[in-house]
Amino acid sequence: MRFLYLVQLQWLLQLGDIMAEAWEEAASITELYEAIKDCSRCPLGDTRTNLVLGAGDENAEIMFVGEAPGFHEDKQGIPFVGPAGQLLDQLLASIDLQRSQVYIANTLKCRPPENRDPQPQELETCTPFLFKQIAIIKPRIICTLGNHATRTLLSTSTGISQLHGKLIRKGELAYVPLFHPAAALHKPPLKSTLIDDFQRLREHLASERLRWEEEGEKGVELAVEPEVEPEQMGLF
Repeated sequence: MRFLYLVQLQWLLQLGDIMAEAWEEAASITELYEAIKDCSRCPLGDTRTNLVLGAGDENAEIMFVGEAPGFHEDKQGIPFVGPAGQLLDQLLASIDLQRSQVYIANTLKCRPPENRDPQPQELETCTPFLFKQIAIIKPRIICTLGNHATRTLLSTSTGISQLHGKLIRKGELAYVPLFHPAAALHKPPLKSTLIDDFQRLREHLASERLRWEEEGEKGVELAVEPEVEPEQMGLF
């Protein structure tokens, strides 16, 4: 029995080494998915139905990043397919965009049980995959949806209530924090705020297009921290 356990443990370690090399060398979203689809680096690998990497245009100008897959996403393997996803589709339509024209992902690739908040180990495991997605897609703007995505990508404790709708630079990347569509479903007054912020997003995208034309080929720089004053995080 102990021998079988040791064999299984050795196999898992070897699988982890192979996966590590494969995802780091991935040149496309498809290659990245193939490299991590069987990931078991954290306990969520044992409870998920499907790993939800992301969906949309691999060359998108705008990338949306939420918190984690929910019930419907876990079942279908596609991000934002529940009620929050339907609202996101409406918001995209309000600025003449379709889901197929953007890229949508989450900080976590597997659903936490009962939709609880992400835990540090889970974020530590998944964040490198998210930054690999960003490096492959090279979006002009990354929209962080809600506090968890904003805190993870901007390394700030400032709440979404203070940051929403603003363009924040981090190296060569531009971020626009937004309220999570699910928050607007639970708190209807936030829907009008989201609608207004999406109009700001349209303006931010236009300005980023001009900036990139002036500066030439787009690149990705992940090391520089944004200039954001730290505050206590809020729920929204």
